[in-house]
Amino acid sequence: MQRRLVLASGLLAGTILAGPVAAQDSQDPVERGKYLVTMGDCAACHTAAGGKYLAGNYALNMPFGVIMTPNLTPDKETGLGDYTYEDFEKSFRGGYSKHVGYLYPAFPFGWYTKVTDEDTKAIWAYLQSIPAVNEKRKDNQIPFPFNVRTALVTWRTAFFTQERFKPDPNASAEVNRGGYLVEGLGHCAMCHNENKLVGNSSFAGRFGGGVIDGWYAPNITPDGHQGIGAWTDEQVVTYLKTGTAPGDRPGVAAGPMRQTIMESLSKVKEEDLKAMVAYLRTVPAKQTYKAKDLAAFDTSDAPGASTYLTYCSSCHQPDGKGIEGAVPALAGNTSVQSKGPETVLRVIYGGLAAQSGLAPMVAIGQQMTDVEVKNVTDYIRNAWGNKAPVLTGTEASDARAATQTMLSGTAPCAEIEQEKLKAAFQKIGLQDSLKGLKQQDFVPTLARLVPQIKSEQTGVTDDDIVNGLTTAFCKVGRDDPQYGNPSWPAVIGTFSNVAYSQVKNPEKQAANVPAAIPSATTPPK
Repeated sequence: MQRRLVLASGLLAGTILAGPVAAQDSQDPVERGKYLVTMGDCAACHTAAGGKYLAGNYALNMPFGVIMTPNLTPDKETGLGDYTYEDFEKSFRGGYSKHVGYLYPAFPFGWYTKVTDEDTKAIWAYLQSIPAVNEKRKDNQIPFPFNVRTALVTWRTAFFTQERFKPDPNASAEVNRGGYLVEGLGHCAMCHNENKLVGNSSFAGRFGGGVIDGWYAPNITPDGHQGIGAWTDEQVVTYLKTGTAPGDRPGVAAGPMRQTIMESLSKVKEEDLKAMVAYLRTVPAKQTYKAKDLAAFDTSDAPGASTYLTYCSSCHQPDGKGIEGAVPALAGNTSVQSKGPETVLRVIYGGLAAQSGLAPMVAIGQQMTDVEVKNVTDYIRNAWGNKAPVLTGTEASDARAATQTMLSGTAPCAEIEQEKLKAAFQKIGLQDSLKGLKQQDFVPTLARLVPQIKSEQTGVTDDDIVNGLTTAFCKVGRDDPQYGNPSWPAVIGTFSNVAYSQVKNPEKQAANVPAAIPSATTPPK
């Protein structure tokens, strides 16, 4: 727990007002602005898949429709090239655009209003320095009456107050810096508040967890069961930086949080992450559901128990404890026990790429019925001492319809972003080696290829190699009819796990990995 320090008011003002500016080493406004744009994770919403950096046209799914994000590059025709700083400041901290008028609260101006003048100017300086991209913004898909922007005045009157961050005179410099980052550029409540439509108001269920774009952003208050109360500061910081936590904190970041970590938090200085955690420790603990109100759940007689043993136990183990260093535990997993089941469902249906040294997860739900997925979700959320609400409606079928990933076969193959890795693949003729590959030849072929890839000194991580191999296989194999049995998600899942086994433990030759996954995930060797 972060201890609060009472400072003399004059010293506090000097220390805290310098805090946000000192979050980066360089005094050059462009360099500082780059750090702040990274802290705000602007790329997540303003860079479309396969598009140019910050050129917009990312489709942002909101409860009231789909918003196409604007171009932030300095292009004079389609971006911010005709903006003055004053125009930008009105949009960034006031939610009003010179081109379209009032902005929807999908843009976190309700949080950015707290950013200092100095940091806002640095962000503007950086945005003016990036390459201009001529990318016209596509039309929003928002039905009447939500498409009437003047109606946003009602929301603003009720929920938006334009004000800068105010340091707490009774808190330490670290806590106040963390508050500035969490409540401002970090806009953590944008996802982790319970009610997203009312923005950052006191009615929003502050940090108690809630649904965002079909995923569940968990409780991040200091509650010991549903929040981060049982985590050490080190574990939370490590999770924010890598997507996994050391020690007894099972789980792995997925969905929007994984993207936030990769594009933003992993690049944030550790002292800023520590400050954010220190501030979150001061937030009142909150429970989004009470354990005493949960329905009785008999795991010994639950239909999901047999489903779990069939499809999940080979990796996550019958006791839910996983495999250390390879497969995260489900027992005691805070995310698994969140109020909403959305993240669990999306992972079951969509799988997970290799990350943080962990094995990729097969999109096993593609081989299961929605009833089986519902039952196994209820089981893992209430077995081994876990406690969470059971599914009561169409959550399972809704999640299946919303899940679009490469591993599930419901989204296009990904792209390999590491240029040196792509060059290595081309040099060894990877595409030709994988094309038409028989499932029984996955092991010997990868046993031959992986050492060649590693010898190229690409500078990438093992995760990158595994995911790159999986992407390359997707591109040459997705339409190959030989992979229709048992199913494409099972085949690409098997390939991905064999690749993981060869990359992590090549000496074992992945000898026990089957050629396909007919009914269950393959444990990494």
